[in-house]
Amino acid sequence: MVTRRQFVTGFSAIPVLSYLKFDSVFAATPASILVMAIQLDIITSLDPHESFESVGSEITGNMYQQLVKPKLTSPDEIEGDLALSWTASDDKKTFTFKLDPKAKWADGKPVTAEDAAFSLQRVVKLDKSPAYIINQFGYTKDNVDSMITATDAETLVIKTAAPASESFLLYCLTANVGSIVQKSACLANQAGEDLGNAWLKKNSAGSGAFKLRDWKVSESVILESNKNNPHAGKIQRIIMRHIIDPSAQLLMLQKGDIDIARNLTTEQLRPLLKDKNFTLVQKGIAGTFMLSANTAHPNLAKPQVWQAIKWAIDYENIQQHIVPLTHKIHQSFLPEGFPAAVNTIMYKRDVAKSKALLAEAGFPNGFEITLDHYSASPSSDIVQALQSNLAEVGIKVTLLAAESRQVLTKMRARQQQLAMTQWGADYFDPNSNAEAFCSNPDNTDAAKSRTLAWRCSWQDKSISDLSTQALKESDPATRIKLYEELQTKHMENSPFAIMLQPTMTAACRNVISGVVLTVMSTSPYEKVVKA
Repeated sequence: MVTRRQFVTGFSAIPVLSYLKFDSVFAATPASILVMAIQLDIITSLDPHESFESVGSEITGNMYQQLVKPKLTSPDEIEGDLALSWTASDDKKTFTFKLDPKAKWADGKPVTAEDAAFSLQRVVKLDKSPAYIINQFGYTKDNVDSMITATDAETLVIKTAAPASESFLLYCLTANVGSIVQKSACLANQAGEDLGNAWLKKNSAGSGAFKLRDWKVSESVILESNKNNPHAGKIQRIIMRHIIDPSAQLLMLQKGDIDIARNLTTEQLRPLLKDKNFTLVQKGIAGTFMLSANTAHPNLAKPQVWQAIKWAIDYENIQQHIVPLTHKIHQSFLPEGFPAAVNTIMYKRDVAKSKALLAEAGFPNGFEITLDHYSASPSSDIVQALQSNLAEVGIKVTLLAAESRQVLTKMRARQQQLAMTQWGADYFDPNSNAEAFCSNPDNTDAAKSRTLAWRCSWQDKSISDLSTQALKESDPATRIKLYEELQTKHMENSPFAIMLQPTMTAACRNVISGVVLTVMSTSPYEKVVKA
């Protein structure tokens, strides 16, 4: 039998994956190893130019750097990451970045402006889901090589098709899709013309504080410290275990099998609130929890149906009895804390009004529909309440539970009817969510911009035009008013029933310090210290 002493002293000689095979990790995990329980089933890829889910983005955010990044304490302020400085031309169409000549990849080779140019060109050429964040500056596969260039090893020049706000461009570059990847590694491992995409899904080629050791789908992610990053911390290895049941996460935390639990619900958080053996790190994040309708389905095509669904939901009961410590009621697409966010509660449960709207839409007796949702809590609990709410107005809902990535994959293919999902902002500007929720210039299956509106097969020209007007408005006060107007119209006339804004929680053993959670759903692991 392996003793704890033999395990700890002999760890370096044991393959790292064997650590995951123990039924119970010993009560005191090694000081250089951080063990975290977290739901990992939402991850579809760890290629930062493809990853578009919250957990995957958090992980890749620790493996890659961007040209610039938001300040941890003030996400509206931008600071350099790989870039030491930047300038804008008078016509606001050319932006020049000077890169840090000391920056290195995980393999020790220098990070160059050529890598940065390749990375942003790669985003456009791969054209994965998050590419629209970069494409909105006028890039295509045909022009991007000439518009984003490296003039020398430390100088990157980004040209835009039309004059662009410097702050808006910088905000977009802070998004996960703005990650800089190592050109030589991607090209050495490319299959056909995929620019290394298949390989980078499960490998890393970054300069961040950590590098990827292993990812097993819906099982584990293992990161190792990147000693070539100047910010590398004291934690040498992070083991993230996919534990879907929050109750199991709590038990493992209390036993000392894990150091941090990331998905505890209200029920599990309550016993920890006054327990001196644990600390709770919490942060309201720029996310929305919502029910959305695919308007391509005949039962979901009419605005009266969208309104009926919104009036049928018992928001207060769901928040107070299912998620009181982890979510608050919020109904606009901009989360509270964002510039221009509208925090008005427009909808409350009104069964009579909901039934009348259904009758007006031609469904006096309701209809049957399916609802795709994440199988994990709290989604699994919330959708049961929704099923009951909608049944009272005549809408019979069949619940379809699946792993998070399966729900998202189905929605990205526009195969859902109703779907319960969560959305997080990509950068700290109102357009981040306005673009996603309001814009759908091409509603065909071959569309280049596949926003949330596109996923729901929904177009509204007046809302889309107002979103564009707000984006281009140069006066800050006028811009805020336009976004406020946009949110009100969206709440009234869209197929999105936005319900809640989540609070992210990390429940930690008291030997853990330095855990940071941000409004943009990031967490710099290198700051964590384990006593």
